[in-house]
Amino acid sequence: MSILLQAEKGARLLMMGNDAITRGALEAGISVAAGYPGTPSSEIIENLSKVSEERNIYVEWSVNEKVATEVAAAGSFAGLRSLAVMKQVGVNVAADFLLHLAQSGTRGGMVLVSCEDPGALSSTNEGESRYYAKMMEFPLLEPGDFQEAKDMTKWAFQLSEEIRNVVMVRSVTRLSHASGNVVVGELPTVEAEARFRYNGVFLDQMEGPIINLPGIVDPLHARQQERLRMASELMEESPFNTYTGPDAPELLLITSSACTLYSREAIHLLGVDDRVGLLKLGTTWPLPSRLLTKYLSITDRVLIVEEVLPFLEENIEALAARIAPEIGIKTFHGKHDGTLPTTNELNPDLLVDALSKILDVPYKSVSEDYAKRAQEIAVQGSPDRALTFCPGCPHRASFWNIHNALSIDNRDGFMCGDIGCYSLAAGASGFQTLKTLHAMGSGTGLASGFGKLEGFGMDQPIVSVCGDSTFFHAVMPALVNAIHNRANITLVVLDNRGTAMTGFQAHPGLKVNACGEEVPDIDIQGLCEAMGAKVRVVDPFDMEKTQETLLEMLEDDKGVKVVILRQICALSPEKKGKKMFEMSVNEEVCIGENCGCNRLCTRVLKCPGLVWDSEKKTAGIDEVICAGCGVCASICPSGAIEKREVA
Repeated sequence: MSILLQAEKGARLLMMGNDAITRGALEAGISVAAGYPGTPSSEIIENLSKVSEERNIYVEWSVNEKVATEVAAAGSFAGLRSLAVMKQVGVNVAADFLLHLAQSGTRGGMVLVSCEDPGALSSTNEGESRYYAKMMEFPLLEPGDFQEAKDMTKWAFQLSEEIRNVVMVRSVTRLSHASGNVVVGELPTVEAEARFRYNGVFLDQMEGPIINLPGIVDPLHARQQERLRMASELMEESPFNTYTGPDAPELLLITSSACTLYSREAIHLLGVDDRVGLLKLGTTWPLPSRLLTKYLSITDRVLIVEEVLPFLEENIEALAARIAPEIGIKTFHGKHDGTLPTTNELNPDLLVDALSKILDVPYKSVSEDYAKRAQEIAVQGSPDRALTFCPGCPHRASFWNIHNALSIDNRDGFMCGDIGCYSLAAGASGFQTLKTLHAMGSGTGLASGFGKLEGFGMDQPIVSVCGDSTFFHAVMPALVNAIHNRANITLVVLDNRGTAMTGFQAHPGLKVNACGEEVPDIDIQGLCEAMGAKVRVVDPFDMEKTQETLLEMLEDDKGVKVVILRQICALSPEKKGKKMFEMSVNEEVCIGENCGCNRLCTRVLKCPGLVWDSEKKTAGIDEVICAGCGVCASICPSGAIEKREVA
């Protein structure tokens, strides 16, 4: 049984932030949870799927974040407490429905958890979703530590039911994926019964149809804004807004989220507890205006600490301007004046530097000699570790084949990229094959546009790429568009049998769902053929057949072609630790750096399972990490790399 269920009320546990959020949802008595995998959010749905049977919760990995939000909303409309989970870029996908949901309102408590990624540690951007709360007019909560991650998630459901609207809880990577002590509460006995009521009048939110129509938008919007005001009143007394420090601080530091921990540490390191007051906000939209008025009144200087953009700063400055006759003119420090950066994560060192400058407190963490020597050691001792595909990754073989096919075709063709492990193909490990990289599904959308530019003289072959999970998430509409408009493109689907980048979560192309139950699988080949595309399926490890197929598709200038490169990920649970071939190098045949090879395997293919012996001047196999895919044997020009099939 999961520790999330074993722990009794009052127990103190070491929990990852996402575990704490999960426990908070369980303590709130949720019945429905849906999401789309994306780091750093994935563990929440995974946790819930593991306890779904014991707690009678419906849990799913949805096809994308918009559908996940709709599934959760259906639960709410039927009177159940529900949860939608995603990362920051996923909120963009959900935004269309979310805008309408915020206006219609909810019934059972509904919480949207957005786990965000300042610094883009595992994302292609560090965009944040806090601005959606303001634009769409629903409450935003930001836990400042692990205990609050649990407690605030639980409270968010109560808040949602009080104001009858969705509530967003925002986490960040350093909270979601770090760990801390959490005192857990009681797990309730939930006897939920789903029933959708729709026989009341249009504006009866609990008994009537839940509909947005032009004729009733004005009263719906007015009701939405009134409930936001209700939320604001509740937030004035929220226990998640706290102040520590002197009665009349020289500087008031206002912060939220994981920046709370950085701020506390910076104040402690500088020893300015008697000079700096720390106002930690857990309710960051709508702002608790009376609380802020109280604390803005006790100082003349304010530092606002947040990640990434100046969301809090802009809103607090706007509030301060409105109440200036009451609190006086303040000097604000933060993003706008350059005290803190507007990109990447914050950390205690950045805050120590900011505070030391504002308060004129000299501070050196280490001596100059120590810092210089540490830097020298770091440079000398740190190997160059470029981003690369894993040993045995089918994507390396796929992009080797795609790159070579485009080169052989010799018409300056190019590939539009997409998001996934295969994004690495923009760099050396994928032979710089990707030439565009934006949102999920955008590779095929862009290709669809490029593929209609023949009338303007474009004669380059257009190729796009996506993974199997991304195909269902966002590529299907773009593919329909390309087929319908007769765009001349080739889509390559890298089907490695799971959402590999985030932990092999299920998607509609597999025979299991989030809870491991058997479900119908949706055939990508059949879908593409039904749409009208010409389709070929090939194993990327079959190098000759793959290049032959790609060249055939590139030469075909009539409409949309789809090549499905199907090979299971080397790290998948089904394949991990199992080798297709035992690999070896015949040193007598290896020509290494000589003409005709010039270390093609270790210098160009660059599989981590291949090593270069600088003394022997030959390639070798790292038997510990080699996955035994056999690709290196296929590309070796001298035949020195040999493979023996594993029985």
